[in-house]
Amino acid sequence: MLTLPPECRGLFKEPFGSLHPDFSKITDELSARHFCCVGDVVTRNAFHHGLTPDVSVIDGVTKRSNVVTLPRFLGSTFEVKNPAGTITEELEEALYLAYSMRPSLVLVEGEEDLAVLPLILILPDSAVILYGQPNEGVVFCEVDSALRKKAEELLSCFVKS
Repeated sequence: MLTLPPECRGLFKEPFGSLHPDFSKITDELSARHFCCVGDVVTRNAFHHGLTPDVSVIDGVTKRSNVVTLPRFLGSTFEVKNPAGTITEELEEALYLAYSMRPSLVLVEGEEDLAVLPLILILPDSAVILYGQPNEGVVFCEVDSALRKKAEELLSCFVKS
């Protein structure tokens, strides 16, 4: 298990990509691409716009409140445990499997936020990861070598246990 030390949490305040206040403004860019969603609201918005992510990673909670409905989903589902502030091997394995069996849903007991980092390392170049920036919108990040390097740098801050 990888654990993010409290002193490194500030490194995750800035978005990994471009921030969009309105999900509907990015839907055209997603229609012919591989993309994944991390977060309940982003996932729900994708499905609401008729888009099916290759992998959706959700925990059933938004801003510390239970989400009433999960997206209607036909595909593989993986249930994993991933405590807040960590990336478990179970989560990483589920993400690899989920991408190989897309479309897939990874339902996390705990917190899904940090799933963005292993996804960056799993996905091919030009794939997109969408995740929510609370009270601001959706972050659109395109996977490339620079983003992978940033993910690896951030992962080096974690403590292995």
